Amino acid sequence: MVPLSWYILLSTVVFGIGVIGFIIRRNLIMIFLSIELMLNSVNISLAAFSHYLQSMTGQILVFFVITVAAAEAAIGLAIIIALYRHKPSITAEEVNLLKG
Repeated sequence: MVPLSWYILLSTVVFGIGVIGFIIRRNLIMIFLSIELMLNSVNISLAAFSHYLQSMTGQILVFFVITVAAAEAAIGLAIIIALYRHKPSITAEEVNLLKG
């Protein structure tokens, strides 16, 4: 059996990779992928604690987080496609169309 600390370490590493990717990358698609990595790291820790505590609550919460992440990805990619059609660049510095 894998100890709980290994899952938490894996979740921390994946979350750190997501944060670094969010800060360093300038491409909007890579920023959204980094956000997805951070959400998946939270899912890993929720599922690990749920298994450790013998409760289904964490796994139910994982289901809702996956649902929100899928909706966020669909809406985010739709916004990126709409921005790309208007201006053929998806770097974060050049996208200021949403400012009033």
